[in-house]
Amino acid sequence: MFQHTRINSDLNFFQKLKNLDYILLVCIVLLSITSTLVMYSTDGGEFLYHTKSHASKLLVFFIMMLVISFFNIKFWHHLSYFFYFMTILLLIYVSIFGIKASGSQRWIDLYYIVLQPSELMKIAVILCLAKYYHRVNVEKINSFISISLALTLILIPVILVLAQPDLGTSILIISSGLIILWLGGVKIKYFFVSFIAFLITLPFAISFLQPYQKLRILTFLDPDRDPLGAGYQIIQSKIAIGSGGFFGKGFLQGTQSYLEFLPEKHTDFIFTLFSEEFGFIGSILLLFLYTIIIIRIVSIGAFVKSIFAKLFCFGFAFAIFIYITVNLSMVLGLLPIVGSPLPIMSYGGSSMLATMIGFGIVMSAKIHSKQTII
Repeated sequence: MFQHTRINSDLNFFQKLKNLDYILLVCIVLLSITSTLVMYSTDGGEFLYHTKSHASKLLVFFIMMLVISFFNIKFWHHLSYFFYFMTILLLIYVSIFGIKASGSQRWIDLYYIVLQPSELMKIAVILCLAKYYHRVNVEKINSFISISLALTLILIPVILVLAQPDLGTSILIISSGLIILWLGGVKIKYFFVSFIAFLITLPFAISFLQPYQKLRILTFLDPDRDPLGAGYQIIQSKIAIGSGGFFGKGFLQGTQSYLEFLPEKHTDFIFTLFSEEFGFIGSILLLFLYTIIIIRIVSIGAFVKSIFAKLFCFGFAFAIFIYITVNLSMVLGLLPIVGSPLPIMSYGGSSMLATMIGFGIVMSAKIHSKQTII
């Protein structure tokens, strides 16, 4: 189906600089600056812990992204399975020796960053399946063995993440994996059958949820059932977003945030603070920035020659779209709270690290766009 030819893709430093996608790079810089300003706002207009930590990690991971981009895309193709299995080992390690907090065991303390391996798995599963479908024979894509192997690569990390427990991240990993299956050529009828099977087993699956997960679903259906308890966060989130109005209250002027009505505003609910201060117009501009980023990643995927790079770019673009959609739906009360950070904007080193790795590999695909992989 696809014919590959070898070409000499050795580029010098200046050629690699020239081949960078500067539109995507500028958008990432603008998003990073915006997130730092919003984090400064969460610290009450002072350069305190959250702002310092967020800004320093952004700088380090941005440089790391550029370094990643200069490696040939063939390097990331060769590294894909290794990265996946190393992340599996980290998930096993965290289940035994990880830090426990709020009833979950998800983190490894590395001093500079408290690493959450499940965030890295969001990228690892895309890399692994992109390589898998780059290699698989076209005639065997829809065979039982081929689909079973691909699903196994998705389900192994999902089971490990569910055991932490972390339902939200598990759903995001499944979503990222399934889109690669579809892009890889798996027929839509298999997805339809799987969806029907999911609906049939859903009542049984709910019975295995943790009590706090069931409470989140009940709170989503009726936040006012416990307005000072389980429903408090989402009620205050919607009040803050609505109070921002069309133009917002202004930078550092968010009353809901500064009067501490909104807890944990620097993490998954960062959009709430942003929307209160910058209003509907600011929110639209932020979404427009995200849209440009997604479009650029898709454009790079359409432009590159290797199937591996195409699958990764398309899969990563879809993953970014899902992360944004889930986060915004959550803070607006359209989905239950599942713990999904807003890419780059939310405080959290693991999410930022995984996202920057993804951007770096996309940039690598762009720089080495003429590179084919046999």
